Amino acid sequence: MDVLEAIKKRREITKFEDRSIEKEVLEKVIDATYYAPSGNNLPSKDIIVIKDTEKLKALKDTTPFMPWIAEAKAAIAITGRPDISKYWLQDTSIASGYTWLEAVNQGLGAAFGAIYHAEDEEESVRRENHARKILNIPEDRRVVAIIGLGYPAETKPPKKLSPKVEMVHFNSFTE
Repeated sequence: MDVLEAIKKRREITKFEDRSIEKEVLEKVIDATYYAPSGNNLPSKDIIVIKDTEKLKALKDTTPFMPWIAEAKAAIAITGRPDISKYWLQDTSIASGYTWLEAVNQGLGAAFGAIYHAEDEEESVRRENHARKILNIPEDRRVVAIIGLGYPAETKPPKKLSPKVEMVHFNSFTE
């Protein structure tokens, strides 16, 4: 599958088949996360691969919006390092996208659990601390996202997008 095909095919999948992800498939998704670029090539992210079913079940209480994580067959938590790079949030966001696209490329479904909450520091701290406790994440890391993975038990139709002409501008922004 080429990159554009994976981008177009990507959907948030929250229902997973009851079958394990093969080691070589998961390794390719991990590689996509690992090889994602970072500003100035600084090591501003860490990833935690979660396969333990009890940890996945416990993570569902991180936010009210990710009950699906309890049924995922694996997950990847992506943390940022503000002490290393001022671009930690961008770096982890790019890594999240790469993770999701390689999951699609490997025939997996994925769902994005937003942990870091830019508009509500108190909520962000609550979410991050919940994940931090379960995954033993050091205090100097910011927990940005947890991406649940598994073979899709559902097929979702393409989303209706705004017309391209309304979103794409050439040489300057025009209305």
